[in-house]
Amino acid sequence: MRPVTESDIRASFVNCTKGEAKRMAVPKDLAERPWDDLDFLGWRDPAAPERAYMVLESGEGLTGVALRLAVPNAGHFRKSMCSLCLTTHTGGGVSLMTARRAGRNGQDGNTVGAYFCADLACSLYLRGKKRAGLGGRMHESLSLEELIARTEVNLAEFVGRVVG
Repeated sequence: MRPVTESDIRASFVNCTKGEAKRMAVPKDLAERPWDDLDFLGWRDPAAPERAYMVLESGEGLTGVALRLAVPNAGHFRKSMCSLCLTTHTGGGVSLMTARRAGRNGQDGNTVGAYFCADLACSLYLRGKKRAGLGGRMHESLSLEELIARTEVNLAEFVGRVVG
């Protein structure tokens, strides 16, 4: 992913109002992000733990999606798998995240959801730059390029459901 600015990020959101995009907490460390290793920019709001955001780059430019995390299940210690990168985590390492659909559907209260790495660091797990504790990556015969391509397809499908 190419480096993006705070204004790029705020202008990219498709499922929230301009006011909500203006008020969201954008990461302060954009200059230090490992952009060459990111397939998308994802982060959690440090002031509101139930909020998360993702921004991806496509042929149409940047697309941002505001997410809400489901309330975690107390005592949840089984393994769960991220639907984007297929990394498994124990405990709260994977969270159900929902996104209000864009446009009229979202205004009517329609949402889509999926299970994602709770820290949205899928790109780093794929590349072995971050480890998933007791969970981890399954051994696969796919190349890194194929793993990245699969994750990008999974992400595009999720965002397509938000936008479509």
